[in-house]
Amino acid sequence: MFFFDRWLIPMIVEKYGVDEEKALRMFINSETYKMLADRETKLFRESPLVILDMYDAERETGSPRNSTYIKNDGL
Repeated sequence: MFFFDRWLIPMIVEKYGVDEEKALRMFINSETYKMLADRETKLFRESPLVILDMYDAERETGSPRNSTYIKNDGL
């Protein structure tokens, strides 16, 4: 998870205009984070950009499953 936190938090900071602490809290409390932490989804093999897209989809629509990257993958 450190790898994703290291890449994603700065992207969230830049995109949403929040500080690092708030960005980390926002991400850790997200459904996207729960899916990433679940070894069965195997999202840890994805690019941080895919995870960011899922997080953006969750913020915009309420569900990370609306991400264009996973919409048809059955996650």
